[in-house]
Amino acid sequence: MSKEVHGDFTQEVQNGKLQDSYYSFGYWRKVPERRWITKSRWLHVQKSHWKPTISNCHKTRYYVRHKSAIKVYAESEPSTLCSSKRILRYLRGTKDFGIWYKSTNDAKLVGYTDSDWAGSVDDMKSTSGYTFSLGSGIFSWASKKQATVAQSSAEAEYIAAAATSNQAIWLRRILEDIGEKQEEPTTIYCDNKSAIAITKNPVQHSRTKHIDIKYHSLREATTRGEIELKYCSTEEQLADIFTKALPRNKFEELRMKIGVYHKHIKGEY
Repeated sequence: MSKEVHGDFTQEVQNGKLQDSYYSFGYWRKVPERRWITKSRWLHVQKSHWKPTISNCHKTRYYVRHKSAIKVYAESEPSTLCSSKRILRYLRGTKDFGIWYKSTNDAKLVGYTDSDWAGSVDDMKSTSGYTFSLGSGIFSWASKKQATVAQSSAEAEYIAAAATSNQAIWLRRILEDIGEKQEEPTTIYCDNKSAIAITKNPVQHSRTKHIDIKYHSLREATTRGEIELKYCSTEEQLADIFTKALPRNKFEELRMKIGVYHKHIKGEY
């Protein structure tokens, strides 16, 4: 006779002292990569095994992430360990870097928007990136995976530009509250001419009619005169650093352009 158990399993129950868990050694390696089992709808358990375990349960551990993390780390591939060490070396080598804000009278809000196309190998979604500066040095930036799968690079850039437009409108309102009202439209640079053309053409074509309506707020912001989307070459696109991995020379070049410098002397950059 079996008993049905419903719901998500967020606990690990053990009978006795908190030592080794019930997961057999090597269990994590048997689960395919990027296919972790997070929920269980139906599970049939023998009643003879289930009842004694619950009645004799002495201790319960919630969210056993620590031991699970150790198990995954111990059984990980050498390539995973090398990647982890590379991240730690990068963090150690960049601890003296910071954003340099220069004294300037220029208080014009300028933004850059960019996106890769199907950069995620798991779900083929794209990554949006944007950055905003006010005179010198960026003060607002983001890198985020898009919620939908873009069917073209123009669509991916258009979705990224819509997110950048929302951020620009919010920043304009904050600047107005502190006495730095932006009298002119905020310029946002984009390196995709097709995405810019979509904002200027209200006609729904076969290649754009499927785009979610929420992203068309970019057109309204452009019509109201709050946003002005301009073209820039890929070499001048500062937001490119937030969307994909770049060669070292290109990465260091963009890093300097967004105002990130190395502090050579204490207190100076």
